[in-house]
Amino acid sequence: MARNKHPEETIQLILDVAFRLFMEKGYEHTSIQDIIDHLGGLSKGAIYHHFKSKEDILIAVTDRMTAESNQLLVKIRDRKDLNGKDKLKIIFKESMNRPVQDDIFTIAPNFHNNSKLLFGLLQDTVDNVAPNYILPIIQQGISDGSIETDYPEELAELIILVLNLWTNPMIFDYSGEEAYRRFTVFGQMLKAVGLDIIDEEMSERVRQLATIYQKNK
Repeated sequence: MARNKHPEETIQLILDVAFRLFMEKGYEHTSIQDIIDHLGGLSKGAIYHHFKSKEDILIAVTDRMTAESNQLLVKIRDRKDLNGKDKLKIIFKESMNRPVQDDIFTIAPNFHNNSKLLFGLLQDTVDNVAPNYILPIIQQGISDGSIETDYPEELAELIILVLNLWTNPMIFDYSGEEAYRRFTVFGQMLKAVGLDIIDEEMSERVRQLATIYQKNK
């Protein structure tokens, strides 16, 4: 039986195999047994020693996929040459256009069938993305006069919840056209509060990502 002496090597092997199978077969059509069968002799215990479930493997795979590109978003957030409104537009556009998004929508699960993953997305949106990425930009925008609001925390949560949930084709199983329309309405909503930051290119990108999801689900 093949064995990895170092736990980190075992973890990376599991994630490598899982990612490849998720890309080839889709998350929903990949079982724990499928992953085991491609681990070169490692046992089921090797998986469950590090991951409690297939959902935990997916979360780890996704975290590894986005780690590098998340640093780019941090750099945009911390730039000194942009006002808050322009920074918000750029961070949205770069987040949507990063190549890893195609892979994320390819391996995406059916959130309708998995309340654990859906709650995890909701929790990450409120507890991590809103306060650590969006709120600092809004606060800067208030200071430099490019964003007007008396409720920066609430606005940050509202923006990212609508973006990550209501416009997300992985949540509501939107077609490309449906996702495009909802993202366009999202842009109109933002414009109404003085944030004209959504353009046609972004809406078309959402249509493209929704099409990738529909093709591979």
